[in-house]
Amino acid sequence: MKSLEISYQEIFDLLHKACTSISPDALHLLKQSAEKETSEEAKTFLQTMLKNVELSAQTDKPLCQSPGYPTVWIRWGEAFQPNLGQLTADITKAVREATLAGYIRPSIVHPLTRSNPGDSSGKGCPNFELQFDKDLPYVEIIMSAKGCGAELPNVAKILTPATLGKNFKGLKQLIMDTALGARGYPCPPFSIGIGIGGQMDVAAKLSREAISTRNWLDNNPDPLFDSLEKEILADLNKLKNGPAGIGGDTTALACKIGWAATHTAICPVVINFHCWTARRFGYRFYPDGRREELFQVGE
Repeated sequence: MKSLEISYQEIFDLLHKACTSISPDALHLLKQSAEKETSEEAKTFLQTMLKNVELSAQTDKPLCQSPGYPTVWIRWGEAFQPNLGQLTADITKAVREATLAGYIRPSIVHPLTRSNPGDSSGKGCPNFELQFDKDLPYVEIIMSAKGCGAELPNVAKILTPATLGKNFKGLKQLIMDTALGARGYPCPPFSIGIGIGGQMDVAAKLSREAISTRNWLDNNPDPLFDSLEKEILADLNKLKNGPAGIGGDTTALACKIGWAATHTAICPVVINFHCWTARRFGYRFYPDGRREELFQVGE
């Protein structure tokens, strides 16, 4: 068994990158949407978003005034393992230092008293999702700061076999109704993560994991869910909400579904919006020292 050696500076640099830019897959989709948008007003909004990304990198400033909520996925296998105690401590420290350095607005508060420590610290923050897969040949670390304005229109619902409907009509209607009602809240063009199955807690985790850890250009390996993702994405863009909710061809950039087995009586569904500011970056670390950056175009 070999252990991952990663310096604190590497961790801070990964977080800094996530604060001041968007992932390559999201940037590619945003550029592609701007090129083909037929509404002049919507095209101007998309071009302004792209200029914002450019200026953020040039000036070394946060990409968005919203700091989002930090979640970190750490995945590993039996042969190559991270020192979880040190790694999670270093990531927590990096979030605090990035906040004090001005890359993250201090917006983490107590849920009831609303007291703010001023450094993005607090119980359960960052949120760590630790996943062991026995045969995984690398350690994977993904840092994600999903905007919390996009949380406002999220929906969780328990469908039954009857309300799920023939050809999943009830599921599709729930998604379209939710997206239409969201208007400009999730900062469109949004991407959407859909968690299906388990119980409600499982569906919620699946929805965030799907949209935060999958490449937005990938295909679902399951033919059923791949077909659903493509159909839902096409239907979302038919809504014509457009960027910033002003109307246009580009309402959504991606749809990703995560699923798990569930009980025969229920079908839990969580719809999770992700704004266009995809502050998510990750690497796979291999035992031979290689680093593979995630979310690349053409993966």
